[in-house]
Amino acid sequence: MSDSIARFELFAVDLPFRNPFKHAAAERTTSSSVFLKCVTESGATGWGECLPRDYVTGETRDGAFTMLEQRILPGLLGRSFASFDDVRGFLEQCDGEAPTDLVDAGTPQTAAWCAVDLALLDAFGRAFSTPIRLGAADAPRVRYSVVTSADHGFKFLKTLLKIRVFGVRQVKLKVEHDGSVAEARTARRWLGRRCSIRADANMAWTADEALDAMAKLAEVGIRSFEQPIPADDLDGLARLVRESGLGVMADESLSDRASLAELIERRACTAVNVRISKCGGIIAALNRCREALDAGLTVQVGCQVGESSLLSAAHLALVAAVGDVTFAEGCFGHLLLREDPVEPVLQFGYGGRPPARPGGPGFGVSVNEEALGPSTSRRASIGP
Repeated sequence: MSDSIARFELFAVDLPFRNPFKHAAAERTTSSSVFLKCVTESGATGWGECLPRDYVTGETRDGAFTMLEQRILPGLLGRSFASFDDVRGFLEQCDGEAPTDLVDAGTPQTAAWCAVDLALLDAFGRAFSTPIRLGAADAPRVRYSVVTSADHGFKFLKTLLKIRVFGVRQVKLKVEHDGSVAEARTARRWLGRRCSIRADANMAWTADEALDAMAKLAEVGIRSFEQPIPADDLDGLARLVRESGLGVMADESLSDRASLAELIERRACTAVNVRISKCGGIIAALNRCREALDAGLTVQVGCQVGESSLLSAAHLALVAAVGDVTFAEGCFGHLLLREDPVEPVLQFGYGGRPPARPGGPGFGVSVNEEALGPSTSRRASIGP
């Protein structure tokens, strides 16, 4: 029996952090999220989430909210699906972007579409009693990384001590314009030689600055460098790949199929950071992971800072489906968020051990709508 989309509800939400989180491109104290509720004609309810970042996909939170409210969601009302496979087929065809009769191709939209992708999968997964299993059904065989804020002094030392006590062996340092070489040396002393440390510059450097900073950081055993220069400088990224002999990971340079294809064609990276929110949802993110692996690139499945356990549930499903994931970032739960409106809270454990994947249809988690209330700054209903 088929089911169709009856209505949507949109929420602009600012989930508070336990502590401010900063890097070279931004500093945040809240998540700046969009939550999307989808209700089917049969009464099944599912949720999606995204975290638009203008320096990542060119979308602001207000812009994504308006695009969803006025253009994308009204055009999806009444759409009918005969099965869960029918839903997945529709999302495969979209591949991280809205149908072109709703939004012009080339319009920044992958963050906004992520909320739709997840909400449809969750709602119709529940309507058709189907759990979201996109590949292997086993738990992801990875250990989650800790990502440090770009802090200094005692605050930074306190973070390193927590990492060591918690037994995490993969750490990403947010580095600043000066390269944060002193902080990297401190991290190595505190975390030891067995800890894998990589660096994320969030576009802080020029190509010349990057070559200098990467060489200095390599002296303390850092071999992977995420988005060292501006996202659109693919010539510079290709130069870093050729001249540094180190790992160059594309993050802000990647959001959709076309951007990944260009990175591959120009040999502008050795690795990619695939994040569900920036890549247009879990279906498109899975496609990007597989395309990157086929091209011989290392894959990191990352997250936007401030994701709730809703996106963490999607993250677990993606990592399990991809399989060959070198680094995983996400499932921070209450380690980052003061309040997580999703149950159960999905948070990695000692040593970065992933949480158990939720059972049940859809993503297997529930959103507490009352808990969203105090953090909601804007709301809209689409449909009757």
